[in-house]
Amino acid sequence: MTEAFSNGYLISVDTTHLPEMELNPPYKHFFSYQITIKNLSNQPGQLVSRFWEIVDGIGSKETVNGLGVVGQQPIIEPGNSFTYTSGCPLISSIGKMSGHYVFLNLENQATFKVDIPPFELIPAYHLN
Repeated sequence: MTEAFSNGYLISVDTTHLPEMELNPPYKHFFSYQITIKNLSNQPGQLVSRFWEIVDGIGSKETVNGLGVVGQQPIIEPGNSFTYTSGCPLISSIGKMSGHYVFLNLENQATFKVDIPPFELIPAYHLN
């Protein structure tokens, strides 16, 4: 598990390689990742958008921008957390992801970034 603290939020990431997933070419490998976002600040925040940079083991890069996560723009109260699972197809068997969320402070309407810790997408058989 990978973790990072940024602007009052603790982000935890856990990844899983799913070799049984059937993918359309050129993608050959699929990883799921579960992210838990915990609000350790004293103000409620709403996750409004995300930005990802995905780098494949062969060097290809892809960026992803969008509203919310998995179709939601969750409000996270102080002390509470939000967990979601998503996925990432890759051409090669290894890769990495990094990025950030944009949050809206619901008390003063200011937006701010929360960094997502960089994490690797590596099947267990590459680690042995």
